[in-house]
Amino acid sequence: MIPKNRVFAFLSFLLFAGNLAAQENTVKWISFEQLEDSLALKPKKVFIDFYADWCAYCKKMDEAAFRDPEVVSRLNSAYYAVKMDAESRDTINFGGDYYVNEQLGKKRNPTHEIPLLLASRDNVPFSLPAIILLNEKFEITARYFEYLSPKELRDALAE
Repeated sequence: MIPKNRVFAFLSFLLFAGNLAAQENTVKWISFEQLEDSLALKPKKVFIDFYADWCAYCKKMDEAAFRDPEVVSRLNSAYYAVKMDAESRDTINFGGDYYVNEQLGKKRNPTHEIPLLLASRDNVPFSLPAIILLNEKFEITARYFEYLSPKELRDALAE
């Protein structure tokens, strides 16, 4: 018979190893506040995913593209990955400025100021999903306003 403490230790190891494996295959999302601190310490490319709870294509990307091992690896190694609810009610301090959702109570799907600044297009209403890629100088290099399959996202991150 195996002693209980050995069984417990073995089960704990399996749980820990399983958690490590799961963490290795998930995107390490950060907030805008964390992004500012991270960029100050080490400049790096930035990937921003704007989403909303009601957005079916956003959920589909969460289930497929953001679980693809190559996408996860590229995002975690080459980018700071930010995921932001486009309808956030939070006041966000970034770059010494405060950003709010001025549309709260005025529109059915109120869009926060940050996605409007980074993901707006001339004469086109704001839409989701919206993905923004920025270089190390925080300059926009690409914007996508559609569902991206794992392959399409891998290709976008390779550019």
